[in-house]
Amino acid sequence: MDVLIVDDEALARNELKYLLNQCEGVSLIIEASTIQEALEILLTESIDLAFLDIQLTNESGLDLADKIAKMPHPPEFVFATAYDEYAIEAFEKNARDYILKPFELERVQEAVRRIQARSNDDNALQEETQSLVRKSVPIQDQDRIIMVNMSDILAMEVSKGETKVYTKEKVYHTQVPLTYWEQKLGQQAFMRVHRSFIVKIDAIKEIQPWFNHTYQLTIADGLKVPVSRSYIKRFKEKVGL
Repeated sequence: MDVLIVDDEALARNELKYLLNQCEGVSLIIEASTIQEALEILLTESIDLAFLDIQLTNESGLDLADKIAKMPHPPEFVFATAYDEYAIEAFEKNARDYILKPFELERVQEAVRRIQARSNDDNALQEETQSLVRKSVPIQDQDRIIMVNMSDILAMEVSKGETKVYTKEKVYHTQVPLTYWEQKLGQQAFMRVHRSFIVKIDAIKEIQPWFNHTYQLTIADGLKVPVSRSYIKRFKEKVGL
């Protein structure tokens, strides 16, 4: 496996290179300190995996990820950074992992093994990627990113600029807007029923008539959710009323 490290700090590149040299299957390690250098390497070398820093000098690794995505045969890439607040955006750009500095050998090995497992079979790679998109979503939980199974999500509510994600086990609090989740979850299993609520259709346990010809829903955990008038028609069609 040929690996590219993109980081503007020589010490960080050396640290990651040292750890990568201890990973099975890594045959070549190339370094770049700028996006331009990285692109030149990606266009001339057969890179299998790139480790991207986010805060480059006057540049962003997120921009490089966008450029990689437009390549005919893009390499897999992992963000390796000191900043945890970009994790959601990183996964949106199809990053395979998100590693925080200071790097740990076990964590780097895990990322490499994950990429190796994906690349063993192109068909398996496509199937697994689709499965991940379909079955789980990343949710920021304080200083961690939790991959939450979509089957565990019951509803979402936005209140006072914060989005609550209700699951079978707990409630997550995130700053990610409801519009993001509406696009991420798709329209088959989930539905927007109010400007402040998205619900999982299968999680609805009871539908009660409410004021002004609207409804109030009872979700699996007892949560009460209103259906606003602007969503009534679509809601009734969705559930067969």
